[in-house]
Amino acid sequence: MKITSFNPLIITRNAAETIKLFEALGFEVKHKKTGINDEDITTVSMKNADGFRVDVTKADVPQDMSTIRMNVRDFDEAFEFLTSKGFKNAQGEKVTDTGSSKATMMVSPSGFAINLIEHIRKD
Repeated sequence: MKITSFNPLIITRNAAETIKLFEALGFEVKHKKTGINDEDITTVSMKNADGFRVDVTKADVPQDMSTIRMNVRDFDEAFEFLTSKGFKNAQGEKVTDTGSSKATMMVSPSGFAINLIEHIRKD
């Protein structure tokens, strides 16, 4: 399984405040994706001068969640690997396909979450 990036992901109702905090820490917004799952979900990827990354997702959640974002080359391979380790798809059978990425949140038996993503590469 090839992992292409691995960084913290914060899911919150208060994304604007969280983004401002990381901007004060020297992070800059590098990428923004809106309307995920045809809902009011927006993810912002941030990076600082030292190359550290953090993502912030605005979503209607009851409380903030800290997870890991794991980008991979082969979604199905990584999904199978995590499933074999006891992880479950938080969306049930659904996988989010935005056309440019394929993603879902995988949750371990103890509750630890990994947001699994494959960016669709154009040949």
